[in-house]
Amino acid sequence: MLNLVLFGPPGAGKGTQSEKLIQQYKLVHLSTGDLLRSQIAAGTELGLRAKQLMDHGLLVPDEVVIGMIENKLEENQATTETASTDSPTVGGFIFDGFPRTVPQAEALDNLLKQHQTKIQVMIALVVDSEELTRRLLIRGQTSGRPDDQNENLIRRRVKEYNDKTAPVADYYNRQGKYVAIDGIGSIETIFQLICQKIDESEGR
Repeated sequence: MLNLVLFGPPGAGKGTQSEKLIQQYKLVHLSTGDLLRSQIAAGTELGLRAKQLMDHGLLVPDEVVIGMIENKLEENQATTETASTDSPTVGGFIFDGFPRTVPQAEALDNLLKQHQTKIQVMIALVVDSEELTRRLLIRGQTSGRPDDQNENLIRRRVKEYNDKTAPVADYYNRQGKYVAIDGIGSIETIFQLICQKIDESEGR
């Protein structure tokens, strides 16, 4: 099973590459934002707890998010066990937007270990701040998102990303799993570079 963490600041092209990787390796996309919304919509115990916190403007604690990820892992495991041989099987998970802190990374490692699996590789798309700012300002012309239209806000978002995720990158680097990919170039060239690193991590 291939499990990977995809990192990238706003505007790095993470969404585009994520979609291609999901198709290439038959991965399940695990976005914490999507998980929260789906659990709340389903009215699960974890979803209701998260909603109560969010309604009061509070952050959802790590254990709630980890619980949602565990539910998704178990749901996939159950589906795989009951699937027929003709059904497409899931090749693994791509984690997007999580982990954002070292404690989250440690909690994720522990959870995956309980399911006899692990993170194989952490891919980080690296793009300099000036290029990110340029891309987001262009995106802001069509996205309608206010945070894509304010240059000062964009620079603050990029700095916050870099400051907060640097320790997580170090965490995976110590495990020999961190791979930096130049995020400037054609979509296909960057995709091929990512695939090459993933295949190397799996010994293909």
